[in-house]
Amino acid sequence: ECHVQNTAREYAKIYAAEAEPLEGFGEVPEIIPVFLVHRPANNIPYATVEEELVGDFVKYSVRDGKEVNFLRRDSEAGQKCCTFQHWVYEKTSGSLLVTDLQGVGMKLTDVGIATLAKGYKGFKGNCSISFIEQFRALHQCNKYCEMLGLKSLQTTHQKQRKATSVKSKNLPNSSTINKTVPKKAREPRDFISSEH
Repeated sequence: ECHVQNTAREYAKIYAAEAEPLEGFGEVPEIIPVFLVHRPANNIPYATVEEELVGDFVKYSVRDGKEVNFLRRDSEAGQKCCTFQHWVYEKTSGSLLVTDLQGVGMKLTDVGIATLAKGYKGFKGNCSISFIEQFRALHQCNKYCEMLGLKSLQTTHQKQRKATSVKSKNLPNSSTINKTVPKKAREPRDFISSEH
């Protein structure tokens, strides 16, 4: 627990260093530190200690990415948490994702980390790789993603499908056009590897 949260905290510090200087970005989420305490005389010799967060506790991102949390999407803190997730995802080339972001205001605690099966730079997270795939499929960029210059997570295949559906609506009646595309000229479908 300490290792995961404090690793996420280090990413949050780098994110803050990049985001805070941007005009109009404002305050950034902070992951509070958690400490491991050894109590040899106690029946339970180890415990974790962290700052008490006072106020309304909000889950900004759900652990598995399946559920849409409106407090996450609509609040400034929620949008900045989503941007932080996107930033970490991009900085690690899609190999690591900080997830389960929750806390009071911009102070976050009890986060999770998902990594690819092989881990990331020797670090293995505590969440399923499927969380990375779900985030990639469900994330919607916001103004803070744009301010940081983050690339859209929409796949090339999704973009091509959108472009094709828009073009087909603008084409004349199919009876007026008779065009055949040879098999070799067709583009192959994009498949998402299970490694991603």
